[in-house]
Amino acid sequence: MMAGSTLRKIKSRSWKKPRHFRLLEDGLTIWYKSRWKQCVVGSRPAPVFSYDIFLDGHQSEVLLSIAEEFPADLCFTLVFHGRQGNLDLVADSPEEAQAWIQGVRKLIHKAQTMDEKERLDQWVWEWFKKADKNKDGKMNFKEVTKLLKMMNVEMNEEHILHLFKMADKSESGSLEMKQFVQFYKMLTQRDEVWKVFQDYSGDGEKLMLEELESFLRIEQSEGEKGPQHAKELIDRYEPSDTGAAMTLDGFQMYLCSPEGSIFKPNYLELHQDMTQPLSHYFISSSHNTYLLEDQLRGPSSLEAYIKALKRGCRCVELDCWDGSDGEPIVYHGHTLTTKILFKDIITTLKEYAFKVSDFPVILSVENHCSVEQQTVMAQHLRQILGDMLLTCVLNGQIPEQLPSPQDLKGRILLKAKKIGDVEGCMDETLTEFSDEEEMTNGDSDSPTKENPSADKKPEKLSRELSDLVVYCKSVHFHGFEHARTHAKCYEISSFSESKAKRLIKEAGTDFVQQNKCQLSRIYPSGFRTDSSNYNPQEMWNVGCQIVALNFQTAGLEMDLNDGLFKQNGCCGYILKPKFMIDPNIHFSPEKPEGLIESCLLVYQVISGQQLPKVNQKEGSIVDPLVRVEVYGVPKDQAKDETTHINNNGFNPVWNETLNFVIHTPELALVRFVVEDYDKASRNDFIGQFTLPFKCIQTGYRHIHLLSKDGTAIPPSSLFVNINISEFT
Repeated sequence: MMAGSTLRKIKSRSWKKPRHFRLLEDGLTIWYKSRWKQCVVGSRPAPVFSYDIFLDGHQSEVLLSIAEEFPADLCFTLVFHGRQGNLDLVADSPEEAQAWIQGVRKLIHKAQTMDEKERLDQWVWEWFKKADKNKDGKMNFKEVTKLLKMMNVEMNEEHILHLFKMADKSESGSLEMKQFVQFYKMLTQRDEVWKVFQDYSGDGEKLMLEELESFLRIEQSEGEKGPQHAKELIDRYEPSDTGAAMTLDGFQMYLCSPEGSIFKPNYLELHQDMTQPLSHYFISSSHNTYLLEDQLRGPSSLEAYIKALKRGCRCVELDCWDGSDGEPIVYHGHTLTTKILFKDIITTLKEYAFKVSDFPVILSVENHCSVEQQTVMAQHLRQILGDMLLTCVLNGQIPEQLPSPQDLKGRILLKAKKIGDVEGCMDETLTEFSDEEEMTNGDSDSPTKENPSADKKPEKLSRELSDLVVYCKSVHFHGFEHARTHAKCYEISSFSESKAKRLIKEAGTDFVQQNKCQLSRIYPSGFRTDSSNYNPQEMWNVGCQIVALNFQTAGLEMDLNDGLFKQNGCCGYILKPKFMIDPNIHFSPEKPEGLIESCLLVYQVISGQQLPKVNQKEGSIVDPLVRVEVYGVPKDQAKDETTHINNNGFNPVWNETLNFVIHTPELALVRFVVEDYDKASRNDFIGQFTLPFKCIQTGYRHIHLLSKDGTAIPPSSLFVNINISEFT
């Protein structure tokens, strides 16, 4: 890979251009040369971090379209985070393709397993390389000052010159890579960390074992872990051979590590009880999963399903329509979105459904097909998925409650209309509409005033497709009173966002009660033609499990979704709080008092580190502020922010304290947002991090910021001190 290869870059059936690709010396960056320019693959200084997944063979739409021209063993695809397009490539030989396939997979694994020090070293190396315009491996003072502007640093030039001369041991007037690393280390010495270190260090040089243990007990609330924990941290993070002590360097490395993160490490692992009924879990769910962009003209893509599943999604949607050649297709009906074959989606699901999580995947089918093509759908589901597809009740028992995620590991469930019920009672002449059509009847969420199903003749369901529906039978919602007396655990109703909001306002407690034994699916308004999202928190507040969002659209709503489902091993299932699953507890999100103890949350926002530039103009430096937002029951909705710091994205210091009272901690999410202040217009987004309140580690912690599309932007972070106490 370092020697390089000429590969064909494919954009369409007609656009196929040779490009020379090679791996750079850092072992992480792929570079290529076109006729006109030289490029780095990806959009960040360390581009391998921008890869989402790697596909070999004909797995992308573009490579499928040229399958007759180029065999599968020559083809591979890089899929990027966010909305950046794929990179489809074709090698000259199977051996060359295999070398790149294996190599890139190793690169992705290497990037995913790097520790904070390695990531920081990589980041510094990339900036050095970017600024070394003449490629001589050195930088003079003028080049260094220019680089610091690129890195978002606005500093006194005399101070920079002083540090430059200290690093220039050979007095050559330029810094080589190792010297630049030393210069950067001096530049990034953090007084706020040093002060914390000094509070517990007896000699000001190191933390002895008992001193570190005191810090962990008093500040980090980790006293129960004992002396052994302090010894393990020294062994893990102290770079020098100090014995039973930690220097400032080791202390800073610990604070920047996952153990020093705001997110409790043990909550990142699979730790919840997975043996309760499906209705007791929030389920990561996607709407219009096939779309990469908007729902009027956007492309439909298999990659959209792969990306959603890689993100932990456990409920995907398929809008199915009759294809012209007898093969059902999936697209957003009556729009200009592109079409993909139903059978190709099912093949993709078979491959990727359980790569990230073993727990069940629900296929939410919006069925617009004729009986004949419904039967074809059923045949594809059975033939392609085989034993993965659940086709009958477990143990032959008629269910009194839904099975658990543990019971359904490795299984795919169909959510659709069903003739009769699980017990086998059937009506030969039953006719049905799809969920969404039924709900738009008289619903203000419909993008048109007319009922879209008014002129459509009812069509019979295919018995073959109906028989595949077991635990997720779609039914119309007839009210909470009707549900209490007639509903069965395996019946599921879908609600538009406006209808769900109306029900929450009118009968929130009843909604909570119904969601203890039955699944509910919420979907976005038909007016959201740009594929924007509603706030999912309102729906989670009443226990709705399948709160479907447009995964392709970045923003607050997906930040909340990613934040909630980051816990529990990113498995896509989060156990609801006890008051949302115990039938004897009647919880109201409007009046949560009496059931749960309130908490006082105190955030000291201390400092920021290496915040990314927003405006890429050379002289532009950000003016950052931090806003803390709390999402939960209505009483917990709150936000507060720091003042802004002028011209410092490199190491801004705020030392400001923000206070919040949390009435229902089990449902609260906390979002940290960093913005570039602008007095004349709207602030620009810099980064964010969102997590459940119950996953917060108290003490001195780092918050590692994420980009708008939810990917890491190392080494950007916030340094905070957090205290949580009982509120009386």
